[in-house]
Amino acid sequence: MTDAGRHPRITLHTMSEIVGVKGYVGNFDVKIVKKARYVDEKECTACGDCVKVCPVVRPDEFNMGLSSRKAIFSPFPQAVPSAYLININECLGHNPSVCAKCVDACDKKCINFHMSDEEISLNVGTIIVATGHEPYNPKELDEYGYTRFENVLTSLEFERLVNAGGPSNGELVRPSDRKHPESIGFIQCVGSRSARKGSEYCSNICCMNTIKSTLILKEHYPDMEIKVFYMDIRAFGKGFEDLYKRSRRLGVQYLRGLPGTVEETEGGKIRVAVENTATGKIEFYELDMLVLAIGIKPSKGTRRLQEMLGLQLTPDGFYLEAHPKLQPVDAATRGIFYAGTAEGPKDIKESVTQASAAVARAIRLMHRGEIKTEPITAEIIDEKCKFCGKCAEVCPYNAIKVDTKKKTPAAVNTAACAGCGTCAAECKFDAIIMNHYTDDQINNQTDTMLRNKSEERILVFACNWCSYAGADYAGVSRLQYPSNVRLIRTMCSGRVDEKFIWHAFLKGAPVVLVSGCHIGDCHYIDANRWTEKRIEKVHKKMEKMGIRPERLQLEWISAAEGIRFAGVMKKMEGLRKSVSEHEITETVEILKKKMKKKKKQRS
Repeated sequence: MTDAGRHPRITLHTMSEIVGVKGYVGNFDVKIVKKARYVDEKECTACGDCVKVCPVVRPDEFNMGLSSRKAIFSPFPQAVPSAYLININECLGHNPSVCAKCVDACDKKCINFHMSDEEISLNVGTIIVATGHEPYNPKELDEYGYTRFENVLTSLEFERLVNAGGPSNGELVRPSDRKHPESIGFIQCVGSRSARKGSEYCSNICCMNTIKSTLILKEHYPDMEIKVFYMDIRAFGKGFEDLYKRSRRLGVQYLRGLPGTVEETEGGKIRVAVENTATGKIEFYELDMLVLAIGIKPSKGTRRLQEMLGLQLTPDGFYLEAHPKLQPVDAATRGIFYAGTAEGPKDIKESVTQASAAVARAIRLMHRGEIKTEPITAEIIDEKCKFCGKCAEVCPYNAIKVDTKKKTPAAVNTAACAGCGTCAAECKFDAIIMNHYTDDQINNQTDTMLRNKSEERILVFACNWCSYAGADYAGVSRLQYPSNVRLIRTMCSGRVDEKFIWHAFLKGAPVVLVSGCHIGDCHYIDANRWTEKRIEKVHKKMEKMGIRPERLQLEWISAAEGIRFAGVMKKMEGLRKSVSEHEITETVEILKKKMKKKKKQRS
């Protein structure tokens, strides 16, 4: 971090918060609020004279509350910039008649209580999201006695205790009596892999962090008794298994089973009851100290930043990448990349690797000085636009702007447009053309596919990224499915206009399938949710007109689900066989009558 602070082409905005992001790849406008630190960071030399005279004492967040700090302080060692800051909510000095001792003690006159928050506007080409994570708070796990028993600590608190720069200068002591513990227990998966409390996912780092801690303890205190209570040890990284074996060789006991109850006995000792699944017996242990290996969870600002940037989240609350294999550091929104635990739990090595990859992806976009976009973009026909604003509402990339008050036609930002086609499908006035996927091109494909023996065909509208790729995977895997399936590729299921479906039934299609990415996995953020709503509307209209709604199906199939694709096609074939020629003819007549009514109304 110090090197980054000294780099001439890197600007660090500390104590800052992003409050707004607008724009698109190559032209993001970012608004930042830089909070007042009430100390001139350029003049401050971090001499510490102000700290000595400050009368306010508060728990030190960096040392997890195990030590104290003053109202004027440095957040942590090697903080950048190397200057103090004041927590104005704790300080008495902003009312000079009460205190202001730090002002008198500062020879450089760096302290200024009249400082205010500053708003900064930046124009950037790409954004790397590295919001990090937060540690799980084990207070809700009452059975472990955290906060009730002084000698029950989290793994983060333990880390600060054994750190040379920590509150005890690296000497391991019990918080209750400051004595050296002779026995320590570690409980794994606290807040992780639990459907009851915490999160269901594995936090990735807990097992190896505990193994590292046991090795440090054995190095400094060879006679210490150490027990690790676990479900299973996940040591899958390079050299991790060797560290695990080394820990066991040094005498660390690994007991398979998580404690059910934790009690405090006389003298501040911790009594643990655990079912040892290896022996099938309930065993009791008395320990001087108990450490909870806590998991990690998404940072607090994750959801707010997701709304600003139009990103996707996994069910676990972390950011979702564009593709887990082909684009592991890219967001669905072009020009935005992920690094570190913003995208999911990972250790330092993985975080550094991903950060390097994110930087490389950003450089790849920016080094040319200009950005090339795909030609598959939306185009507005000004004469047909009625300024309703529906296209801007459904666009997942905010690429369309409409001024409904001034009655100006919609305008598409081609750099931001990804070509999903949802806007064109939702426009009731045919005012939007999707280049290379126009209405005429898609309807012409339908005409060709249903020209001969239409009653035997299964017409499928498949999205390019998932369903069409799933069909391809089924073919490569030589999976058997009906040969009468006819696929029409669209960039997204959101492109499938209601008119395409009616046109297919009008041309004699017995069944129609609309297929796309799973909800939450859409390549275009959330465009497939509009598909879902559209199909529901069509089903209601079919029911009113006397057409069986079952003849229109909606299925979510991913690129890896070749077997599922084949299974869905077999199901569609069974449905096709249930549709008689008489039913198809009736449907065609109903739709023709409806078209005639519409023409009369228009004329």
